[in-house]
Amino acid sequence: MTISKKVFLKVIFTFIFITLLAPKTYGSSSDEEKYKYLDLFGQVFERVRSSYVEEVTDQELIEKAIDGMLSGLDPHSGFMNEEVFQEMQMDTEGKFGGLGIEITMEEGFVKVIAPIEDTPAYEAGVLAGDYIIQIDETPVFGLTLNEAVELMRGKKGESIVITISRANTEPFEIEIIRDYIKIRSVKSEVLNNIGYLRITSFNEQTESGLLEAIKKIEKENQIKGYVLDVRSNPGGLLTQAVKVTDIFLERGEIVSTRGRDKKDIRRYRAKKSDRTNGKPLVVIIDGGSASASEIVAGALQDHKRAIIIGTQSFGKGSVQTIIPFQVSNSDNLTGIRLTTARYYTPSGESIQGKGITPDIIIEQGEFESFNYKRFSESDLKDSLDKDNEEDLKDNEDSKLSEFEKRLELDYQLRRAFDLVQGVSLFNEIQE
Repeated sequence: MTISKKVFLKVIFTFIFITLLAPKTYGSSSDEEKYKYLDLFGQVFERVRSSYVEEVTDQELIEKAIDGMLSGLDPHSGFMNEEVFQEMQMDTEGKFGGLGIEITMEEGFVKVIAPIEDTPAYEAGVLAGDYIIQIDETPVFGLTLNEAVELMRGKKGESIVITISRANTEPFEIEIIRDYIKIRSVKSEVLNNIGYLRITSFNEQTESGLLEAIKKIEKENQIKGYVLDVRSNPGGLLTQAVKVTDIFLERGEIVSTRGRDKKDIRRYRAKKSDRTNGKPLVVIIDGGSASASEIVAGALQDHKRAIIIGTQSFGKGSVQTIIPFQVSNSDNLTGIRLTTARYYTPSGESIQGKGITPDIIIEQGEFESFNYKRFSESDLKDSLDKDNEEDLKDNEDSKLSEFEKRLELDYQLRRAFDLVQGVSLFNEIQE
């Protein structure tokens, strides 16, 4: 006895979906309703396969169906084919190819959570909060997040033109040259005995890089305190966020995750001693600080271990679990990225959709108040030692490091250094 291909496909798909849905889930429909919609899926699949204006492979249809099911739940769930799954693994190791931006979908467009420092997108001027409305000649509206990502992928050296919509400006184009990116997760500087720690993303190298930076800083300087900068840091690995926070805490809860079952709560606690010996700490955040960055800032704020300054963070407080799947007769893995829980700060506050509110809100601005002409004794006609003072000033300006020059332009960073200096002085007076 033979059966038609249409019936065969319907049987296969019904079997697959029944297998997937067989375990009992909370709030599931009756079996009768479940089978009804599985049958509808089989009918739609066959009609699209046979009648769509262009020929589409079974693999393409199935992958799009799976991705549609996941991306329809929330912006961060999705399907990863073999290529995307491999690139995701490279991403967490701190190296991957592409533009260097963390994105999400909002109102039908791709929204930039943050560009990653020292990547093509960052160098080209892409900013947190930008909307990508067109990729080369393709409008973004109507695409899924995965489809937009696929369009932005490409070989190293290939160019791509994205059209950006930014607040208070007309849409404009940016050309970016794709590159193979090796992320340096941690950067550090020292100025006036204050350590500056910059974390650009949370990958497998972050904890070790931060510990190495602190060790070097402490060995070579009499440190008064630290500035931890996680601005425009789109996040990354939860485990690294926990380990980074543990570096600055003696004890206590760092973050908890709560899933579908309210009883299913997982708590992460500090296990090691404070590697900075309780020195004053200021953390800078902004609208591009998301996920792991918010976990760090929220925990240090709740434990009153650090003063948080800057602007409201992004508000991505959901946990995505990577679940691998192996395609039959293939050694390669595909996978899904599924939202399985929400983050909560030690005080029990959800980060999702809210973000972290700084203790001191400081908008990023310029030192406009410093532009006026200030006068002193040396400016008076025939002032004694006038020439000597001008020569000294010229010499001092020429000796400014790149970091000091940046400090003159970065308002939030300057305020952070001032705050560490003030707290350190106050502690000395108290002693």
